[in-house]
Amino acid sequence: MSDTLLDGKAEGEHLRLAAGGAWIAVNARSLEAQVAQASRHTDGVKNVDIDMTAIQRLDTFGAWLLQRLVRDFKAHGADAKVTGLKDDFRQLMDELSAVKPEIVVPDTRAEAIVNAFGAVGENIVAVGDTLSSMANMLGALIVAFFRVLTHPRNFRFTSLVHQLDNVAWRAVPIVLLITFLIGCIIAQQGLFHFRRFGADVFVVDMVGILVLRELGVLIVCIMVAGRSGSAYTAELGSMKMREEIDALQTMGYDATEVLILPRVIALIIGVPILTFLGSMAALYGGGLVCWLYGGIDPDIFLSRLKEAIALNTFEVGMIKAPFMALMIGLVSSVEGMAVKGSAESLGRQTTASVVESIFLVIVMDGLFAIFFASIGM
Repeated sequence: MSDTLLDGKAEGEHLRLAAGGAWIAVNARSLEAQVAQASRHTDGVKNVDIDMTAIQRLDTFGAWLLQRLVRDFKAHGADAKVTGLKDDFRQLMDELSAVKPEIVVPDTRAEAIVNAFGAVGENIVAVGDTLSSMANMLGALIVAFFRVLTHPRNFRFTSLVHQLDNVAWRAVPIVLLITFLIGCIIAQQGLFHFRRFGADVFVVDMVGILVLRELGVLIVCIMVAGRSGSAYTAELGSMKMREEIDALQTMGYDATEVLILPRVIALIIGVPILTFLGSMAALYGGGLVCWLYGGIDPDIFLSRLKEAIALNTFEVGMIKAPFMALMIGLVSSVEGMAVKGSAESLGRQTTASVVESIFLVIVMDGLFAIFFASIGM
């Protein structure tokens, strides 16, 4: 293998460099060291001649190093010229110069600002796409529901019962446990603070109103979104990945009517039932803490509870439940149908389903609170 050479000789403001040997990728380490050393001779140099007559072999790597050397000298104000290149090597240099122009260092601050605004815009567009998909899904569900009403035999009642078993019956133990604990915590914290003012009995009012109007339905819907909503998204996404939904459509079936409608109806039926059971469990937990921790007799608790709450207090929580269930069903179905053909997409859409469902449930709870307050309920 030929030696790689890059010798230099300075004559005042003039620097002569003579290259020889094989400027190829095999000799990368030696070449880079010599080019870096030659680039340091820039003090007082105005003209640079690089003689390439003795070059025996030149590949793309060597041509790139030669071009980098020329640019380094030009960056320090020196006029660099390459002479003695063979015609084949000159053609390679011309092609490399055409595809690799001068590098412009971007303004990182301006780029960061642009990227930040771009990310905000992308998120806004994504939110708009999600809302549009939810509106389309709601319309498809309404059409499928009226189609089932006109042809009841087409409705998959077995699927509805199966989904009710998954959504409602199997969720009862965990819902009762969590809501019972929530009721205990609310009562304990209320007693701890109200006792300072000798107003222990008003804890009953707080527990009853909070549980029946707000926390009962809210806690249940958050649990359903994390439990059943994610399951719906994963099931529909898996079917989408295995092309089972495409197979249903090929056979002439409507995927919305066959797969999504029974699931949404099961949520609309099951969530109010779970809300009622959860509210009763929370009240029981609150009453138990008031008795054991606060010394409030169960008879006093029940009589005070009757005075503190009215029928509309119970109605407010129950009215919210089916609407929140519909929202969970819409979000989970939309995200499930948006799954692409990879496991990463399935995990991403399942996570998005849970987050969006919980967010929209809380937003709906706030809107309902404003609405019921405005009409005096």
